[in-house]
Amino acid sequence: MAKSKAKGSQTPSDKTTPKAESHKRNLKKKKKILFWKKKMKGAEKKAQKDPEKAAELPPKTAEEVSANWKALQELLKRKDPPDPSSKKKPGAAPTPKQEKDVGKKGASGASVKPGPDKSRGKKARKRPALDPEGGRRSGRRRAPEVHQGPDPKGPPEPQPADIWFDDVDPDDIEAALGPEAGRAARKNLGIREEEEEEARLEKEGAFRGLTKVVALDCEMVGTGPGGEDSVAARVSLVNRFGHCVYDKFIRPKERVTDFRTKISGIRPEHLKAGEEFRVVQAEVAGILKGRILVGHAVHNDLKILFLDHPKKNTRDTQKYKPFREQVKSGRPSLKLLCEKLLNVRVQASQHSSVQDAQAAMRLYVMAKREWEKKPQKPKQEKTTL
Repeated sequence: MAKSKAKGSQTPSDKTTPKAESHKRNLKKKKKILFWKKKMKGAEKKAQKDPEKAAELPPKTAEEVSANWKALQELLKRKDPPDPSSKKKPGAAPTPKQEKDVGKKGASGASVKPGPDKSRGKKARKRPALDPEGGRRSGRRRAPEVHQGPDPKGPPEPQPADIWFDDVDPDDIEAALGPEAGRAARKNLGIREEEEEEARLEKEGAFRGLTKVVALDCEMVGTGPGGEDSVAARVSLVNRFGHCVYDKFIRPKERVTDFRTKISGIRPEHLKAGEEFRVVQAEVAGILKGRILVGHAVHNDLKILFLDHPKKNTRDTQKYKPFREQVKSGRPSLKLLCEKLLNVRVQASQHSSVQDAQAAMRLYVMAKREWEKKPQKPKQEKTTL
């Protein structure tokens, strides 16, 4: 009875049903929507009267959004970058003045009364700051960019043109396409340029005196009508290691009608200061006596000096059979042998008797072991009676 009396004493106004609560919430939402609609209409009317206040309204179309974005970028560019010392610490509490300003500002820029804070007891979410270049930046710091390869500020290094011709002489490529193409073709084939030849043909730090093996080469000039007759103009000898041991110009007795400068490299001033032929002939003969003589078509050099040398002590790179087989030529030139067997370019423009003698010696040293092998006599079978 006591419980039933207590229940009867409650008034109908104290009872709240779930339907009534939801109805109240809906009314509050409708009031808010009407409130903001009235605000927007009032702001639009003010904007029509005063165009300066139109900027305070939120953009509606895509064009307005892009225009506002551009304006924001320009504004950020004009402003100085923020001082790093003035940044807020993550755990710092806002001042009372900041709380007032946040409560007063609404979405449209007009003054609005601060409503009930629904996010009480929750941590406020921090929005990422805008980058001065126009994009958003996260709280993490970007790692410094590391550029690999050449400096991006400087111009890229020019690369040589790719030569794609197969089985074509680099000299022909140079004649057709120019010196740069010829250089690139030789580089692809592994043929060294003239500047590197002497370093390859002469052994550094080696013995500089006479050795048991010497190489000979001569340069010639033309005499007689049309320069048809040849006479010796320069004689050079190198030792086993490619070092020049003898190099002299010869003053000819006959009148020179063709110096053949394009090939021989001989000029009139060289011969004026030259030695007499008899002196050079005697000196060369003394050096060759008892030594092995190496040369390329060396019989021509001996003939022009009116000298002779034992055949068993002569090594001619033009007549050596394995060389002829390797380059597939019956009478290979010194230039061809050097390009194919040594990957060295000689006689590119003017000839040099020193360089030609060095090249012949280098070819001989390369094949010396096989060249100097004594042929073994076939064994005779014993016959039994």
